[in-house]
Parts: sequence; structure tokens; C-alpha cells
Amino acid sequence: MNYYNEIKNKLIDNEIYSKVKDYSKERHKVITYFEIGKLLNEAGGKYGDNIIDEYSKKLVIEVGKKI
Repeated sequence: MNYYNEIKNKLIDNEIYSKVKDYSKERHKVITYFEIGKLLNEAGGKYGDNIIDEYSKKLVIEVGKKI
């Protein structure tokens, strides 16, 4: 058994797993914000409706600023 190669492979595998996990998390975040934008648009997100400001204030109270 070549311990050096085993250790190196474990470190490389860990780095790859970390990158895939980060990519997946970022992808999910982009999809979530896209869907939120679509919902705001459907809810009447026109400039005069002030939906975004109204929802923003309510969401900060109910969900918090950062989840």
C-alpha cells in the first residue's frame, strides 16, 4: 500500500466533494431567488404597486433578515 498516494487521493476527493457541495448550494440559491423574482412579478411587482417594499417589511419581521 502506498500511504502517500492514499493520503493525497483522500485530500483530492475531499476538495472535489467540497466544490460540488458549494456548487450545489449556490445553484439552489440562484434558483430560489429566480423563483422569488418570478412570484413578485406575478404578484403585481409593478413600480406603483409597492409589493416588493411591503413584502420585504413583512418578511423581515416573520423570517428575519438572513436565514
